[in-house]
Amino acid sequence: MTLPANQHAASRPPLSYGRQWIDEADIAAVVEVLRSPRITQGPKIAEFERRVADACGAGHAIAVANGTAALHVASLASGIGPGDVGVTSPMTFLASANCIAYTGAAVNFVDITPETLCLDAEALAEQCDRGPVPKLVVAVDYAGVPADLPRLFELAKEYGFTLIEDAAHSLGSTYRHGGAVYRCGGCDHAHLATLSFHPVKAITTGEGGMVLTNDDDLARRVRRLACHGVERDRECLTADDSPWYYEMRELGFNYRITDFQAALGLSQMNRLDEWSRRRREIVTQYNEAFHELADVPPWPDDTVPAFHIYVLRVSGAWREHRRCFFERLVEKGIFPQVHYIPVHTHPYYRARLGEQRGRFSVAEDTYARCLSLPLYPGITDADVSRVIDSVREILLQTP
Repeated sequence: MTLPANQHAASRPPLSYGRQWIDEADIAAVVEVLRSPRITQGPKIAEFERRVADACGAGHAIAVANGTAALHVASLASGIGPGDVGVTSPMTFLASANCIAYTGAAVNFVDITPETLCLDAEALAEQCDRGPVPKLVVAVDYAGVPADLPRLFELAKEYGFTLIEDAAHSLGSTYRHGGAVYRCGGCDHAHLATLSFHPVKAITTGEGGMVLTNDDDLARRVRRLACHGVERDRECLTADDSPWYYEMRELGFNYRITDFQAALGLSQMNRLDEWSRRRREIVTQYNEAFHELADVPPWPDDTVPAFHIYVLRVSGAWREHRRCFFERLVEKGIFPQVHYIPVHTHPYYRARLGEQRGRFSVAEDTYARCLSLPLYPGITDADVSRVIDSVREILLQTP
């Protein structure tokens, strides 16, 4: 007997667009810390920071409570504040813009390029020429594809702004420039970089984030801001040398991560390279299956993305019926997502910037056509085939 489509879906496990992979080694690492005397600020945090810094090639790494906290303290460390302007991509999660707003600065946007879906460096140069010149630029590595960091860093030096690489999607990604290979998050072409360890990211600590930099002063200020604005370094204290003494230098935040989260992150880092390869394998299979039916994600020359999400962009009649495409996938037990609603279209930013629809046409076109399909290292080959068969079946039909 043939089952209705919804009964077929119910008999198979649902497939979400992203999912963490926790194994027994991860659990054992966390349990070990939970059984130790120090579960909050313990030795695993420094070990995790060093491990991620080494993996990215950065001089400093400061672990914090989540990716948004990382963006916030990185922005504050840049010196941006009221009266200044910060710029980011409209095609990102809200945190990439909110981190600028948190400082009291004004938020502006620059459109993305169709070749990478990342911030358009030449459009940014034009905006700098017109003014106002931003104090801070947050460049997002969309879906794991590196932004044009070398060109953006040239602009940062030319116009005097601080460049943050929002590398929440790109831990494990690399790019080539001038004959050398660079790792996302390494800050070779950025002043600071930020990571997220949310469950759908490259590795997870449950919640968690990190700020990376090669600048000693920026690292010191980020660490202080993430811990109440408190300075404990004996060489930097001014009034007392007592062993208990510390000084609050500025208004900071409690953005600290825990030792058991860091233990989970350390364990997960053991599989980062393997998981990045697996993500690229799945993307290759998807691209081969879908390239004649829709626009597949960018994979620019001279980059090796770790691919955080797989963003398919539909065309033709399906552009007008994307919700139908979404719902038909859900009926088959496949749960896609949309990444992202352009930030400038949200009511908060419309109220402050005015109606800007139409100004960022590439971002808006991407949003109108995109769906993120299941992509995570734990997905089986059988389920990859299931996604491919389902998507092709739908796209070959009439909406």
